[in-house]
Amino acid sequence: MKEHFTLITGRTPEQGKGLHEGKDSEAYRSATALVEMNPEDMAHLEIEEEQVVRVRTDTGHVEVPVHAGTLPPGLLFIPMGPAANVLIGTETESTGMPPFKGLTAEVEPR
Repeated sequence: MKEHFTLITGRTPEQGKGLHEGKDSEAYRSATALVEMNPEDMAHLEIEEEQVVRVRTDTGHVEVPVHAGTLPPGLLFIPMGPAANVLIGTETESTGMPPFKGLTAEVEPR
């Protein structure tokens, strides 16, 4: 079952720590290759903690493990990094910055 959500991206302390070890480090990869969801949304989709899900936007898709977060229902969070970049894309609508917040995304259990 696929469900539609609103995707936001941002920085996290874990991502910052991983950056100090380098973008090729395991710490950075594990800090940025995940999606946080509301626990009720996870239950509705029958998704368990650490289960891999496919997150898809109009720009692309990634498969990442899911973590229960303190987000409101209907919202997804992915830390800034390679996974988020695939979903955000490069279109800036003449602003010079791509849309890091408010993207429509589908989540599908794998």
